Amino acid sequence: MSTAIIPPSVERARMESPEGRKQRRSIGILLTLLGAVLAFLAFTTNDTGRIALSDVFADVKLPTLEVPGLPTVLLCALLVLGAGIGYLTGKVSGRARTIAATVAGIGILVGFIVWAAASSTLPFTLTSQLNLTLEYATPLLFGVLAGVLSERAGVVNIAIEGQFLTAAFAASLTYSITRSFIAALFAAALAGLLMGGVLALFTLRYLVDHVIIGVVVNLLATGLTGFIYQQLVVQDLASYGNVQPMSPLRIPLLESIPFLGPILFTQKPLTYGGILSVALVWFLIYRTKWGLRVRSVGEHPHAADTVGINVISTKTQAVLLGGLFAGLGGAYFTIGSVGAFQDNNPTAGNGFIALAAVIMGRWHPVLAAMMALFFGFARALAQSTKPMQLPIPSDFIEMLPYLATIIAVAGLVGRVRAPAADGAHFVKTH
Repeated sequence: MSTAIIPPSVERARMESPEGRKQRRSIGILLTLLGAVLAFLAFTTNDTGRIALSDVFADVKLPTLEVPGLPTVLLCALLVLGAGIGYLTGKVSGRARTIAATVAGIGILVGFIVWAAASSTLPFTLTSQLNLTLEYATPLLFGVLAGVLSERAGVVNIAIEGQFLTAAFAASLTYSITRSFIAALFAAALAGLLMGGVLALFTLRYLVDHVIIGVVVNLLATGLTGFIYQQLVVQDLASYGNVQPMSPLRIPLLESIPFLGPILFTQKPLTYGGILSVALVWFLIYRTKWGLRVRSVGEHPHAADTVGINVISTKTQAVLLGGLFAGLGGAYFTIGSVGAFQDNNPTAGNGFIALAAVIMGRWHPVLAAMMALFFGFARALAQSTKPMQLPIPSDFIEMLPYLATIIAVAGLVGRVRAPAADGAHFVKTH
């Protein structure tokens, strides 16, 4: 009696769930479309792209790279198309699928940068791009930590935007009164913590739907900051709207390292704080008893309760700590960058981008931080390419982070599993 040999591709298709198949095909379609766009862009330029490795005013001048436009962009397009076809046909799986997605991502970024450089008489300044990336990613780093901490404990945090907004206003107002960055940061952290307290109170004590109360917190933040701004700040801008943003903190010796020094070691204090906070939260979640309890109440709260863990208290602690980090991130929108608070949506939806980064980062602080850097890079592209007068509007490039947010929320980032009890109410049964 002979045994039929089942091809590996057929076996994978049998094992693949309908949801996984749908996500795989969606990613394949997306990558194929992006690859086709890159291929079209490749044939719109035959010039050489210049990529500057140092700013015009840099003390140490580094050489400017000259990259052939057409072949480089076309090669990147083929790599992206190959990854997209691999996803569509199911030829890649497991680790190979991750490698294909990584190659496609790099191909998209490199292809676009080379095309931009080859389509302009000005060089693409890589150091400026990376500096802006860290600048735009700074509040997102704090925001993803707020999301990871809350959701690891089983509380959906849609309220990051509201925490950002109230913290930005509190930091601006406090600095205007005290002229102290430390006091302003303390006020911002307190504002974020209080908003986190509202979220924890209504989700854990009154069992309100997590998404609904998150939206309410965002609306509360908008109304509260707008009302106080109009009633207090506008009446006396000299006293309550006078903010001097933080200056970059230059680390001696390290700032002199060619290329890396001006990027990594001449940032504002909040940027350094955001990077250190990612490491701190990773340590808290994965290397401490408290972090184990947080993860347990986010996965199996009733099982955690049976072994003596105070579920409500642990969830509350995680949400409040997340609110504190969100408050520091919100401070960046005023004292960390532009200065005084303006009643024109200064946070610009960054709280929702941070939430998307949490999802794309699979609720892991380091992976989510990497996604925050990706969003920062995408946003920085618009600023870096604006003076280059590209044939496409810079407004379209500014849409990229928000398009990436929609893609993440729509579930096109592959199979991701939130903590099992994320968004579920806990009621003690005994």
